[in-house]
Formats: sequence, C-alpha cells, structure tokens
Amino acid sequence: MPQKATSSDRKSHPLAAAETRRLETLEKRYRNAARQQFESRVSYYHPITGGNYTSVTVRDQKTRWGSCSSRGTLSFNYRLIFAPPVILDYVVVHELCHLTHMNHSKDFWDMVASVMPEYKVCRKWLRDHGQELTLEAHMTKLGIPVSL
Repeated sequence: MPQKATSSDRKSHPLAAAETRRLETLEKRYRNAARQQFESRVSYYHPITGGNYTSVTVRDQKTRWGSCSSRGTLSFNYRLIFAPPVILDYVVVHELCHLTHMNHSKDFWDMVASVMPEYKVCRKWLRDHGQELTLEAHMTKLGIPVSL
C-alpha cells in the first residue's frame, strides 16, 4: 500500500505542475467557502458586539488567525475553514470585539466572554491544533491523495 505524501516529502519531492494547479484550485475553492462563512458569521455576531467595520478580507496569514485594523478591516485566515465551526466563530467574535477594544485588556476579554463564555477552550484548541489546519492535512483526513 503506498504511503501518503507528507509536507516534508513534498519538500524533497516537489509536486508536478498538474498537482500544483490542482492544489491551487482546491485552495481557491476553500478560500471562497471561507469568505462566505466569515461574512455570514460576522453578520450574525456583529449586532451582538457592535462597533463599525468597513470590510472583511480573507488571507493565508502565517502567524495570525485574524486581525482588526484601526480602520475597521476584519481579516481572517482562510485555514480556519478546516477548524470546527465554534473555533471559526471564536476568531470572528475576538476580532469583532476589537472594534470596541483595540487591545487585549480585561474589558476586551470580558466582552469576548460575554458573547462566547467558552472562548478559553477555543483559544486552547487553536494553540494545540492550529498547525493541523492546512489544505494538505484536510485532504489527508478526508482520504484524498495530495499527490497524484
């Protein structure tokens, strides 16, 4: 039985052009799905948290799950689409609360807790499992080969 390719395998055995295009196409589809999910969840939680935002962007940030600019731009990491829904919701609530408190003060965390009392569990889940939120890991979990 052939072994599944791992991230370290791909570094030593680069993907063929067709495989790279396939992964790029899949990533684009997941980014679009993530955008829809983030916009939906922002619309759901925004009336609860208040504040003013100007736009929602979706990126593949290397070190952040989300951010909120002083101009009200909410940015989210598309890889959260691979997390349990409550984790995505936690990041949305976290960033929306920054519209009121642009810091991580006690007032900020109290506001997060008022909307999502279980936020500490979600935060810990992201610390423990965030590195697993990749397209390749998601495909492997579903039994879809990364390389053809």
